[in-house]
Amino acid sequence: MSDQKAKQGQKKMNIELPEDIAEGTYSNLAIISHSNSEFIVDFVRLVPNVPKAKVKSRIILTPQHAKRLMRALADNINRYEAQHGTIAETDSGNLPPMSFNTPKAQA
Repeated sequence: MSDQKAKQGQKKMNIELPEDIAEGTYSNLAIISHSNSEFIVDFVRLVPNVPKAKVKSRIILTPQHAKRLMRALADNINRYEAQHGTIAETDSGNLPPMSFNTPKAQA
């Protein structure tokens, strides 16, 4: 089947993106856990000199959707690196730094 025929056979999906969601939520840490029926991804924001981090968003996926997400992320990273170059990785161990090497806040 040609690509054009395959595209014609696919139904279009109408997705609404509310303004408050479109702004996005910044996260600099993801914590992933799973059970036999779901994957849970907690997106966390670490803030300099604040001892307690907050989960800003939680996404719950079926194992099948988690695997599709993994493949989609890998595909997008490959395309990004082909266009912009390799993304540098730093070896920060298992835990992120809780200090961003900034001076302590003073009142």
